[in-house]
Amino acid sequence: MKAAIMQPYFLPYIGYFQLINAADVFVVYDDVNYIKQGWINRNRILLNGASYMFTLNLKGASSFKLINGIEIGGNKERLFKTISQAYAKAPFYNDAIGLLEGIFGSSEKNLAYFIADSIKAISSHLNIGAEIILSSKIEKNNDLKADKKVINICKILGATHYVNSIGGEKLYSKETFLDGGINLEFIRSKPISYRQFNNEFVEWLSIVDVMMFNPVEAVREMLDQYELI
Repeated sequence: MKAAIMQPYFLPYIGYFQLINAADVFVVYDDVNYIKQGWINRNRILLNGASYMFTLNLKGASSFKLINGIEIGGNKERLFKTISQAYAKAPFYNDAIGLLEGIFGSSEKNLAYFIADSIKAISSHLNIGAEIILSSKIEKNNDLKADKKVINICKILGATHYVNSIGGEKLYSKETFLDGGINLEFIRSKPISYRQFNNEFVEWLSIVDVMMFNPVEAVREMLDQYELI
């Protein structure tokens, strides 16, 4: 059984969903510290032919707080309007906008739970079969750090393989995981491109962009465009 763990990112790029797709169980790492200027509450869409960074406002966000200890702010309606207007003429707008309306219309105030719900909704829409759970709901040894904590979570879940984003190559050792009885693999996305109106292609935007310009069947094919190393 393969497990993957990642902090909750709001409307992340397709590589995030490739990681979920590569796992049997995906753990939303919500009981770790919030990272300022990261991707937890922001991402990029296509606006007027260029990359545009959007940010979900937060209340009292601090790197001293756990992600699940932070509340979202009050700009959801404005963000939804911005996204809706940016993609109103996209070919698959009608297929994606209902999904996004449900996500932005959620009454959930907790940052981690709100994002986890959105990840589950998008994964379901894209027919990704992985079970998605919150790390805070797992009874584990929270005194452990880094790779030792990850190995502990994998063992609790009964995982034999752990899939990590490619950026973890500098952090995690395959030998250390093997010593813990877990096979470590890194996921590396292959190049993905598609037509974005008549503009020069802007890569690795939010999954919103992918869904607005592609049918679900095509997105499903993109989810498999990776290699495990």
